[in-house]
Amino acid sequence: MGMAVGTSSGSMSEPNIVPLIDVLLVLIIIFMVITPTTPQGLDALIPQPTPPNQQQNQALLDKTIVVQVTSGGEVLINQDKTSWEQLGPRLSDIFKERAEKVAFVKGDDSVEFVNVARAIDIMRGAGIDHVGLITAKIEAGQ
Repeated sequence: MGMAVGTSSGSMSEPNIVPLIDVLLVLIIIFMVITPTTPQGLDALIPQPTPPNQQQNQALLDKTIVVQVTSGGEVLINQDKTSWEQLGPRLSDIFKERAEKVAFVKGDDSVEFVNVARAIDIMRGAGIDHVGLITAKIEAGQ
């Protein structure tokens, strides 16, 4: 607390700024705590549909790997049935010689997300760098 003592005529008041500084420090701490952190997650690649007046490149389609999770719990690699246990080794064999390690995941509408996440996890474990998502709208060209 500050108080001026002297021989001046009349009363002299000085503002006490210590409580003001305390309030500002508390506000700084509150804003630091409630500031959101950077969200962590997986990067999503979404394939772009080809324009309606162009034909699809067959060489590109042959290189594209799509892992499909069906509503019955089956897993398909480009329409070839496989099991959950064989998914990782088969993908490792496919991408062993490739420079671009990009694959896509497609899940049926009624598939639980835990199965799609399991497929993504197996794909990342097989050495695939980028995993993209295929939705029904993208597949329909919208």
